[in-house]
Amino acid sequence: MKRLQIKTAQNVDINFTLANVGQRLLAFLIDNVIKFAYIYFAIKFLNFNLIGDTFNDDQWSIAAIDILIFLPVTFYSLYSEILLDGQTIGKKFLKIKVINVDGFKPSITDYIIRWFLRVIDFNFFSLIFIYFASLGLDSNFQLIIVCFLIGKLIGFLLIVLTKKHQRFGDIMAHTVVIYLKDTVKFTDTILEQITDTYKPVYPAVIRLSDNDARIIKETFYKATKMRDYKTLIKLRSKIIEVTEIKSVHTNDKEFIDIVLKDYNFYTQSM
Repeated sequence: MKRLQIKTAQNVDINFTLANVGQRLLAFLIDNVIKFAYIYFAIKFLNFNLIGDTFNDDQWSIAAIDILIFLPVTFYSLYSEILLDGQTIGKKFLKIKVINVDGFKPSITDYIIRWFLRVIDFNFFSLIFIYFASLGLDSNFQLIIVCFLIGKLIGFLLIVLTKKHQRFGDIMAHTVVIYLKDTVKFTDTILEQITDTYKPVYPAVIRLSDNDARIIKETFYKATKMRDYKTLIKLRSKIIEVTEIKSVHTNDKEFIDIVLKDYNFYTQSM
């Protein structure tokens, strides 16, 4: 499997395993089974004749209702990836996920771009097929069928041939799809999960180096896991000695946790 190496703001290299075409194809098939199941049950259990009678066979109103009913299928990939943090149900089952090429969570705009460009990845030549079919070019029927099939495969061919396994939508949205099963754990890096509204407490943490932060985090997690409170006390004292921080936290674990988050806040915003 190909790997993607990302250098963080702290100059730490993180390696991700890129999802291959087989994983993405299986996820695609699972998602399509879900969509077809929705369509099947919608047609089976919704009384379309009743809808027609209700609107007195007003074709515009009936068409509008049809569109509303099938909107969940049309936007399935888009809202799934936004709500499930880069995953559809198929991707979740295959343990793959969409991320930004820089390792960050994609923006809603990124998700919209990659969703919209499915038209090119999977349906571009389908439009050509429909056009030629409408002209009734029976003599070129085989060519039309070939164009249709190639159009359906464009996305998968790009995934196979591109360096980062990107379809056209991924390339334009600057996203990649990674395999989650053996990717680096977040706790193995000096990165900390902080929100956009996070307010730092100790500006003096910038006196620490990346290596200091890594050692602090490794020691902190090990000591916390082993309930080694003596080590936590020593670690707290060492941090205060190096940074000259005046702690406002009486709890050792809270203090060290805030120090790590503050360090990430200041180094990521530089």
